[in-house]
Amino acid sequence: MSNDTALLFGQFLRAPTRVGAIAPSSRRLAASVCAPVPERGEPIVVELGPGTGPFTAEIQRRLGGRGHHLAVELNETLASLLAGRFPDVDVVHGDAAELAPMLDRRGLAHADVVISGLPWASFPDGLQHDLLGAVASAMSPAGAFTTFSYIHTIPMSSARRFRTLLGERFEEVVQGRTVWRNAPPAFVFHARRPRH
Repeated sequence: MSNDTALLFGQFLRAPTRVGAIAPSSRRLAASVCAPVPERGEPIVVELGPGTGPFTAEIQRRLGGRGHHLAVELNETLASLLAGRFPDVDVVHGDAAELAPMLDRRGLAHADVVISGLPWASFPDGLQHDLLGAVASAMSPAGAFTTFSYIHTIPMSSARRFRTLLGERFEEVVQGRTVWRNAPPAFVFHARRPRH
């Protein structure tokens, strides 16, 4: 078991509804989730729930020093690890519900892309609604939101509720193919144009 896997699994055992993963995401899942990061310009990219940083590394690779990468992690241990591992990333130990004030304090008008590693299917209805509302409100009108869900959560009512909520909050929602080379297998939601 790698150090990151052991750390993430330990954090999951302490707070399973806040740390939704038992192992870091695969490179294939990271590539699929981070696809909306633009290849040009100076985009503001927000990452929610970065954990040990597999999406962080992919976002950094795609940005290549451009734009602003804000990573918001609620777990203090994981936020400290991330800050040490990625010195060029603006890591915040905080709550995604406070995204708009975080951007405002940095003089950033909005997020162009939001990449989420949050465990949406483990959140109750009210928290899903509040968090996704905060995210959509902090995004540019043409913004892109990407998240993923593990395949085993498909039958859960909370996962179905989240999928419905995505459709309410964004004009376009597309479900990607299943990434089988991830533990556990997962699929990606690509959403665009938040409804404000």
